[in-house]
Formats: sequence, C-alpha cells, structure tokens
Amino acid sequence: MAFNGTVRIQLNGTWTNLTYNSSTGAYEGTVTAPGRTSFNNAGGVYIVTAEATNTAGTKTTKTANLTVKETVKPVITITSPSNGAYVINNKQPIVFTMTDEENGSGIKESSLVVKIDGTAVTGGITKTVITNGFSVTVTPGTLSDGAHTVTVDVQDNDGNKAAQKSTTFTVDTVPPVLNITSPADNLITNQASCVVAGTTNDATSSPVTLTVNGNTVTVNADGSFSKTITLAEGSNTITVKSVDKASKETTVVRHVTLDTSVPTIDNITLAPNPANTGATMTIKVTVS
Repeated sequence: MAFNGTVRIQLNGTWTNLTYNSSTGAYEGTVTAPGRTSFNNAGGVYIVTAEATNTAGTKTTKTANLTVKETVKPVITITSPSNGAYVINNKQPIVFTMTDEENGSGIKESSLVVKIDGTAVTGGITKTVITNGFSVTVTPGTLSDGAHTVTVDVQDNDGNKAAQKSTTFTVDTVPPVLNITSPADNLITNQASCVVAGTTNDATSSPVTLTVNGNTVTVNADGSFSKTITLAEGSNTITVKSVDKASKETTVVRHVTLDTSVPTIDNITLAPNPANTGATMTIKVTVS
C-alpha cells in the first residue's frame, strides 16, 4: 500500500518538509549543512530525524547520522627565531603557534611535524593551550654553527592542512677574529698621527662591524682595515672592537704614549780638564 501523508526532516533544530518524487518513489528536499563542523558534537555527528505522518495523524520517526567537516585551514605562525636571524645559542628554541578557526574541529596534535634541515624533530616539543590552538616550543639538540632551516606542518581534526611555514636562521657561537698589526702595545712615540691597522673576520656571520674608540671603521672585503687617529699628549688607550651579526664581539686594547717634549741639556762637566793625552776622563751630563 502506497504511503499517503507528509514527510519532513529535522536537522540542527530546523524542520524541512519533503516533496514526493514519483520518479524515484522517495520524498526529497534540499537543505543546507550546518555552518559548524560536527567534530565537537556527541559522536562527532549531527542527528538527522525523519518524521512521516499519515492521513490518520499517526507519526513515526527514524534518525541518521550526518558528518559535517569544516573547510578552513589552520594557521601556523612562527614567532622565533625570525627569518634571517643570527643567534648565539646552539640549542635555539623554535617558538610558534598553531590555531584553528573559532568553533572549528581544532588542531590535530598528532599531525604536527617539525623538521630542522629536513630531519623530523622527535623530542623536546612542549605545547601550551591557547585560544583555538596551541603555543609550541621546540628545543633542538646541539646545532652546528651555520644556517639552519625549520619547517612546520600541521592539520586540523577535519583533515585541513595548514600552509607550511618555515624560518631560516644562523647559529654563531664563535666571536670574530681580530688581529692588530699596528700600533704595538705600549708604544712610545713623538708622532701624534697613529695608524691603527689589522684584519678581522668571522667564519659564520661576516661582514663584521668594526669600531676604533667607538668610531665605525670600514673593513675591506679581505678583512683588512686601517684608521688614522690623532693621539693626545701622554697616555692613550686605543680600543678596537669587532662585532659579528650574532652580536658576538672581540676587543683588543693598545696603549700608546705620545711624548713630544724636547729634552734640555743643562750642563756638561769634564774632569780632569785639561786632561793629559791618553788619560782617563769622567764626563757628567745633566739633562732636564
């Protein structure tokens, strides 16, 4: 006996009447899926209730499960180290956040993949819950001096993959080399003009920044430098500092004394005077 009555369905609290299709022999209709993922619902689904009412007013119901997935990708934001940074810590922590949209399916923690120079990190990962996701700190093993690239991948619980994020930074634990060829330490001179010269370089993060007594000096491509300074009368301290891009520094100090005084010969005493030929004489000179 053909059914004679009405059929409707309820989805997410809203009823929709269905229309009989003689071609298919079914009651059909079009509804819009809920705007939120079903991942966080009980059982991870929405309950669809179908209700059929015959002409006598008798009703019957049946339910079906509907899975709804979000389509918004989660977002990864690397906060440290910044791309292109130079660091002195060879166990530099990598800090980033991974968040999903509000009321989304949430970050799938097991999907997180962090790689350093192409190798997956398996330890040293700590996660702290924040709004809509996690703040993550990755503490790597000892990194060699030089450039390193970190990549981060993750997805949400509905399978949406975040756009991969990466950062490249340079580890530099060694201060620059600084050699002073002039002046010699503890030099005493009567020339006010003094040439400060030498070489400086850094294997990891050249070029360096060089200062002589706080004034920046140009360093040539081969690492050499030369700066002429004017000495003050008396004791002078010359401080040469070389700083690399990771802020590691090397300092060399030279002490130079400028003495432009002219000595005065006050008296010459010859004894005996006159002297016999071939005799021994005593000479006294007084200088101030």
